[in-house]
Amino acid sequence: PTVEGHMGYLNGKENGISGTTNATWPGETWKTGGAATWLGGTYDAKTGLAYFGTGNPGPWNSHVRKGDNLYSASTVAIDVKTGKIAWHYQGTPNDAWDFDGVNEFVTFDMDGKRMGAKADRNGFFYVIDAASGKLENAFPFVKGITWAKSIDIASGKPNFDPANRPGDPAAAGGDGKKGSAVFASPGFLGGKNQMPMAYSPKSKMFFVPTNEWGMDIWNEPISYKKGGAYLGAGFTIKPLFEDHIGSLRAYDPKTGKMAWEVKNNAPLWGGVLTTGGDLVFWGTPEGFLKAADAKTGKVLWQFQTGSGIVAPPITWTQDGEQYVSVVSGWGGAVPLWGGEVAKKVNFLEQGGSVWTFKLAGK
Repeated sequence: PTVEGHMGYLNGKENGISGTTNATWPGETWKTGGAATWLGGTYDAKTGLAYFGTGNPGPWNSHVRKGDNLYSASTVAIDVKTGKIAWHYQGTPNDAWDFDGVNEFVTFDMDGKRMGAKADRNGFFYVIDAASGKLENAFPFVKGITWAKSIDIASGKPNFDPANRPGDPAAAGGDGKKGSAVFASPGFLGGKNQMPMAYSPKSKMFFVPTNEWGMDIWNEPISYKKGGAYLGAGFTIKPLFEDHIGSLRAYDPKTGKMAWEVKNNAPLWGGVLTTGGDLVFWGTPEGFLKAADAKTGKVLWQFQTGSGIVAPPITWTQDGEQYVSVVSGWGGAVPLWGGEVAKKVNFLEQGGSVWTFKLAGK
């Protein structure tokens, strides 16, 4: 179980609870704590561990569940033989901004050690020892992060900015209906969401689809009702810059330095593919499948598919030829949100098609 206090099972039999009941959740809040693993996990044969990201704690109003709220907004490493949590790393303790920690944990080799990397919705990129869970590096991969000033490498904890946590509706002097609003960045859709990044063992670089947006957010009173929305918050989302929301960025996980970026007007909502030929492929909501030089970020080729791309490209070989395919068809979470973000996407065409391309040989 990914909420501390719940019972786990192995082969249909009780296998012990996760953590300690009430250690990081006040009262009975652990019973409705959220933290769903709503994306797929990663299995690494070298460590024998399976890695899953966990969702945000419920409700969004963090003042009713003071504490770290384990194991929400975390990466949990599961021993596949026992089903128990071998280690965990929590990116956003006592999350107040809907920063689900579900994004993929990509294992790779660095300096002779098996590592894992995660570009979290909270805007920080984490490099973690895949065997032990020890934090090795953490750096921002988007601009203007407000909720935390930095990540303390020794403790692994964020250095929160208390002024940028939404206010408590029950605070003295308030009306009890709405807490003080704050501007938070990234917005709840994250510096990176479900769209997978790519890693090249050749260049030792990560290629990360990022989004620059923020939100005005405030807390409201909330009580749990089965089947009902469990938020206790209101929000409005907005871009940080006029010329772009999305940006594909290349990062060195060891130094945290960005090698290059390619900006995009609309949010990037599709995954990334990198090849042994030093190419990087990704799709845009505007309908383009693009290919760039992995070393420089120079766009070498693009093709208009007729609808927005929210899928990752894939590659394979057949009869000695290499191919790249992508699914085109605009949809997902981004079209649901209004305001300034809607202006970036409300003209986009619907669709549903698969495009396949053959890579030319040298």
